[in-house]
Amino acid sequence: MKKTRINNQIFAQELQVIDDEGKNLGVLKTAEALIIAKEKSLDLIEIAPTAKPPVAKITDYGKYQYQESKKERSAKKVKETETKGVRVNIGTSSHDLELKAKKISEFLKQGHRVKVDLMLRGRAKYLDKGFINERVERILNFVSEEHKIADGPKKGPRGISLIIEKSSKQKNEGSENKQIIQQTA
Repeated sequence: MKKTRINNQIFAQELQVIDDEGKNLGVLKTAEALIIAKEKSLDLIEIAPTAKPPVAKITDYGKYQYQESKKERSAKKVKETETKGVRVNIGTSSHDLELKAKKISEFLKQGHRVKVDLMLRGRAKYLDKGFINERVERILNFVSEEHKIADGPKKGPRGISLIIEKSSKQKNEGSENKQIIQQTA
């Protein structure tokens, strides 16, 4: 936590002062603000030192520290989503596809996006687009979690890749995914 200046540690000559009830007292000299704070048996806390003039609040320092730590804890609870990756080869067996689809479903349940890479090596890069699209559909059919295609399918130097994410829609996604895949063919 950053070091907060209180009472006599404040160097600014003038401060924008807010009292303990949240009322703006306006711009005051630091000495005047300290007198007001001592009369109320509270502390003068500099809450925005970079503002012109700096902003200070008259409140209890312990209460201020508690509120700041509470804000910090709630900010840490925000979960960031990652893009997880799963690679599949063109000749991957059905059982292995089921295992990879299970992993994709777990990632989607956790709220992550998943990048599915269909690896194409050598001559496989020049196979019929219909055959390649059928392989992509085959992978997506095994995914049990409801999903939608967020980006792709895109052709890259190593094969086809697409990004899927969790969908709030019902299970009619299969036909929509097929339309998107066919449009890119």
